[in-house]
Amino acid sequence: VQLQASGGGLVQAGGSLRLSCAASGRTFSNYAIGWFRQAPGKEREFVARISRGGGSTYYAEPVKGRLTISRDNAKNTVYLQMNSLEPEDTAVYYCSADQKLHNIVVLTPKYFGQGTLVTVSS
Repeated sequence: VQLQASGGGLVQAGGSLRLSCAASGRTFSNYAIGWFRQAPGKEREFVARISRGGGSTYYAEPVKGRLTISRDNAKNTVYLQMNSLEPEDTAVYYCSADQKLHNIVVLTPKYFGQGTLVTVSS
C-alpha cells in the first residue's frame, strides 16, 4: 500500500485542520489505517486508528475529543479532522496501514508514507 498524507499547514491555537491520507496499490478496505506524529526532538507518538470498515476507532488520550478519524473506502482515503488545536499538536503527521489494529497502535505498521507538517502557533 502506498500512502500519501496531505492537508498540513500553519494554524493558530484553537483552530482546525483536516488531514487526508490517500492510499493506492492494494485493496484499501483490507487495511486498518492510523495516524501517528513526531514532534521535533521527540519520539513518534500514536494519534488515532480506524478499523477496516470504519466501525471502530481509538484515540490517544491527549487528542480525545479534539481529533476525529474517519474513512471513505470508495475514495481510498482516511481523514483526520483536527479541532481545538494546541501548540503541543505541532508535529509531522504520518498515516500508516496494517491488517492488524494492534500494529497500528504500537507503531509497527507494515506500511506508512511521507508525512505532512502541522504547525500550531500560540
